[in-house]
Amino acid sequence: MKKLSHMLLGRLVIGIFAMLLQFAWMFLVLYQFSIKFTYMNLLIRIIAVLVVLSMVYKWINPSYKVSWTFLLLLSPVLGILTYYVFGRSKLTKRTRERLRRVNQEVVPHLAINQDVLEEVRKKDESVYCQSKYINDWAKYPVYENTSTSYYRCGEEMFPEMLRALESAKHFIFLEYFIIQPGEMFDQMVEILARKVKEGVEVRLIYDDVGCISTLPPRYYKILQEKGIKCAAFNPFRPILSIIMNNRDHRKILVVDGTVGFTGGINLSDEYINKVERFGYWKDTGIRIEGEAVWSFTLMFLEMWNYINRTTEDYEKYHPSKFRRQPFVQDGFVQPYGDSPLDHENVGENVYLNIISHAKHYVYIFTPYLITDNEMLTCLCNAAKSGVDVRIVTPGIPDKKLVFLLTQSYYEPLIRSGVKIYQYTPGFIHAKCFVCDDEIATVGSINLDFRSLYLHFECGIFLYQSSAVMQVKEDALDTFEKSEEVSLQFCTERNLIVRFVQSILRLFAPLL
Repeated sequence: MKKLSHMLLGRLVIGIFAMLLQFAWMFLVLYQFSIKFTYMNLLIRIIAVLVVLSMVYKWINPSYKVSWTFLLLLSPVLGILTYYVFGRSKLTKRTRERLRRVNQEVVPHLAINQDVLEEVRKKDESVYCQSKYINDWAKYPVYENTSTSYYRCGEEMFPEMLRALESAKHFIFLEYFIIQPGEMFDQMVEILARKVKEGVEVRLIYDDVGCISTLPPRYYKILQEKGIKCAAFNPFRPILSIIMNNRDHRKILVVDGTVGFTGGINLSDEYINKVERFGYWKDTGIRIEGEAVWSFTLMFLEMWNYINRTTEDYEKYHPSKFRRQPFVQDGFVQPYGDSPLDHENVGENVYLNIISHAKHYVYIFTPYLITDNEMLTCLCNAAKSGVDVRIVTPGIPDKKLVFLLTQSYYEPLIRSGVKIYQYTPGFIHAKCFVCDDEIATVGSINLDFRSLYLHFECGIFLYQSSAVMQVKEDALDTFEKSEEVSLQFCTERNLIVRFVQSILRLFAPLL
């Protein structure tokens, strides 16, 4: 009873209820006006048509256009209100300007090493093109002197994270979508608080909406009392606003500018299987040590200074300040970030480039398979060309409607030769690609519209690094533990289920 009461009185439920009341009130007011006044009804319909025309004019994803056009023309009042709140992915002009200013400070510190890029070119022209794309459009360079280690699950990576924290002498940066008190996070906080007393600078960023059901409001004050500098990204306010669309979905840990971690693993007990949610929780992560960590350091500082409206001496966190001996060389490593505000879908384009240049195979882990037509066509064409394309999705979903939507994409993929596997032991939250024994990417970017278009994300592009084959070995092992989905499973589903899937697919960009 206490747990139910806590849930009902929690920020999430109260916030959703408050926003629904606002939405219902605005809808009823507009609807009543449209009924009573003919000119108002006509005006609303004209506005709906103008919104549709403005979307047609913009260079945005066609799937978005179709979904919003259908809703706006089906119900202009509902469509206009929904579009006002959820349809515009851009932050306010003032907020965008603040982020642009911080970005202009950071980019000069991400100087490309032309010699390393030319070395990639000598080895493989198509990999060079991918690396150059990330450098030119995401502004993150490729590095050579960086070692890599891949982790098949959270409970493998967590001890390494603790060891890295214990080794800190100068600074620790953490940026996560979800944090939750428990065995995992409490151990980390204990180390962080101790490190603060030793003179180590500790900063933490968490996404307020991501943590809305896991943390009390103003949790950052509790951490600040321990000496941990803390900032909440885009604090949740129960007011209808477009800024709730953009979330900080990144997972970054940086220690002394020389060691970095990323992947799909958040700081909560289910990610290390200390509590069970949706069966066994399979996630993946990667540790890098060397020059490439600099990109993650700057990625974090850019977000920190954006949130706090501050600036600083970025170079004092450069890895060369804390380590004189050379780093281990382990292929080519290129961390990258993706922002919803720069009109460049870096995360999706990295994925598309990997698929389109594959010669032998592409293996993919994703918790959600909600693709636009470009991604669907690319996957199908690769399989039709003889590339072994395999995708692993959850066997036990975390969101049933989203899982039903994911399954709706199976049929065209399977018909084209793509092999789909559902992870039988439970839920797979990993976001990994591995290709042709030479290329991989590990990060926070799901194959869904929110990750690819609306969230701040990050990942690491790997070429000829030891982690590449580690990802492949994990993929082969995961296939053995998963069940391959047959075409019969898709075609023989209940007619009502298939109808619901069609409706969900129509509104996929809005979910």
